[in-house]
Amino acid sequence: MKRGYLSEYFEGVAIKRLAAVEIDPARSHQHEFNTTAAMLNFLGRPTEKQRFPARFLYLNDDNDEPIMEDATLTLYDARAAHPTRTEYRFYFPDTQVSQMASEGDLLLIAKRRSAADDTDDPGLLVIVAENGSSVANQIAWLFGFAGDELFPKFSVRSELETEQDRVGFASSVILESIGVEVEERAETYLDEMLARFNGRFPRTYDFSKYARSTLSGLDVRDDPDGVLLTWMEREEILFRTLERHLIAERLQAGFTGDQATEEFIRFSLSVQNRRKSRVGLALENHMEEVFTMLGIRYKRTAITENKSKPDFLFPGQNEYHNDAFPTALLSMLAVKSTCKDRWRQVLAEADRIDDKHLLTLETAISVNQTSEMKSKRLQLVVPRGLHSTYNADQQAWLFDVEAFSRLVLERQPH
Repeated sequence: MKRGYLSEYFEGVAIKRLAAVEIDPARSHQHEFNTTAAMLNFLGRPTEKQRFPARFLYLNDDNDEPIMEDATLTLYDARAAHPTRTEYRFYFPDTQVSQMASEGDLLLIAKRRSAADDTDDPGLLVIVAENGSSVANQIAWLFGFAGDELFPKFSVRSELETEQDRVGFASSVILESIGVEVEERAETYLDEMLARFNGRFPRTYDFSKYARSTLSGLDVRDDPDGVLLTWMEREEILFRTLERHLIAERLQAGFTGDQATEEFIRFSLSVQNRRKSRVGLALENHMEEVFTMLGIRYKRTAITENKSKPDFLFPGQNEYHNDAFPTALLSMLAVKSTCKDRWRQVLAEADRIDDKHLLTLETAISVNQTSEMKSKRLQLVVPRGLHSTYNADQQAWLFDVEAFSRLVLERQPH
């Protein structure tokens, strides 16, 4: 196991496309997957039926949260009576996930790694992701597979310690979305953060500024894409370090009285809401610093038609509302850490600007989505380090932060 890599969380993963005979009730009632020898290297070769506790997830692009159900997968040798041959299969039960699954969907079976102090088997993670969806692409990318090259037979990886398997910002977001808590912390900064922020969560703007201050030797002018991702990754690690400490303190204090249950629920919801809203704001904060350091004129959350508020307007709000200012020199940038279907909201912002731009940290967005964006004249901007999660045609179309910055600088009046 190598800390900071997928091997810290998984012993092995197997991935394939679902065949009709496996999932379509009209074709088969067996509820079985055939395993491979490589899968058995991390699952074992039981002499009798072995039931694995399993968490089943169904993912698509329409729902922010996965459909989830806990059940079991049963591994057994279908030829146990044969003196020399073995044929191991997984039997899966009826679940909400199996009912949602269709032929061609992506299936991933991952063996979770036990923590050193955890004697309980964490079991298996079973993910079904809708065929052609962005989330299916992201799952395939996370575990180092090419989604368009997967066949009915399982492809398997069990080392999970290559550079592709390093858990960075993008991969940690995907892991968190499937319920895997990323453990990386920066404990050496904890006392400093507690003193600086008086033992509370600060404003996101202040925390972003602090996160940047803990890094040195970075020059936005040399590599705006790399610096942006470094800032985001550092802030995420620092935030989780502070969050774990403050949550532990609150849980230790306990919830008592007649309203204890309601108070606990409110606290839990506040933790989830803070996590969801903070990342997008942090991305805006760091982009604002990029623009400032590059000498780019902008207005953050300017007001345009119908009280719309694009995240960034270039060169500013006054120029936008000045009919004499050339429309060709106006630009806008929406910022969303993840897109899903929310990217369509951007189309209603800043009516004077026909060709709009959207910055995201989302990896491996589906071809269907990016093709629709292109048809709607919405240009996707993705930090250069994440371009490899897209296919070759998409990469040729994508902007990176440097290209977008160069565009608005060229349009900026001198």
